[in-house]
Amino acid sequence: MEEFKELNSHIVAIRTNDIDTDQIIPAQYLKVTSKDGLVEGLFSSWRYLPGTKEDNPEFALNRPESQGAKVLLAGDNFGCGSSREHAPWALMGWGFKAVVSTSFADIFRNNSLKNGLLPIVVDKQTHEQLFSLVEEDPTTEVKIDLDTQSLILPDGRRVEFPIDTFSKQCMLDGVDQLGYLLNLNDEISAFEQGK
Repeated sequence: MEEFKELNSHIVAIRTNDIDTDQIIPAQYLKVTSKDGLVEGLFSSWRYLPGTKEDNPEFALNRPESQGAKVLLAGDNFGCGSSREHAPWALMGWGFKAVVSTSFADIFRNNSLKNGLLPIVVDKQTHEQLFSLVEEDPTTEVKIDLDTQSLILPDGRRVEFPIDTFSKQCMLDGVDQLGYLLNLNDEISAFEQGK
C-alpha cells in the first residue's frame, strides 16, 4: 500500500445515489484472484455502449477532463450491496485515491481503508457545493490532507472528515494491518521475552 499524506487532484463527479458494488464492478469480473484487469470492469454497464466495449462518451469517466483525476465525487450511500473487496480494487486500478460522499456502506468503507482508498464523508452542503463547482469547471481541484483529516476546497475552506485512528495511521505509513504489526516486531519480541 502506498503512503497517503496529501493529495491535490481534480474531481470526477457521478451524482447517482445508492451506487452498489455490483455497479462499481459487476459479478462477471470477480473471477480473478488478483487486482490485475479489474479496471476494465469498473462501472462497465455505464462506461461502455450497450453490448460493446466502446466508450460511452456521456459517462463521466470517459470524458477528457476526467482523465488523471484521483478523487471521485459520488452520490449518497456509495458502495452499498455485497461485500466485494474488488470494488475498491477496481476504483484504485483506475487511479482513484479518494471517494467523497455523504455516506458509505460500512463494508465498502472498511474494505477501502484496508486497501488504501480513502472514503471521505462530508455534509450535504459541502457535497452539493462540490457538485456545483465541478459542473461549472470540470478541472476544479481539491486538496486532501490526511494528517489534519481535512478536505480543502478551492476557496480555501477546510472541511474535516472522520477516520478511525488505526486506519489513518496505516494509510499515513503506507501499510496494511499486517504491515502495521510487522512494524512492531521489536516491541512484540521484547514483550515475548518478558522485557
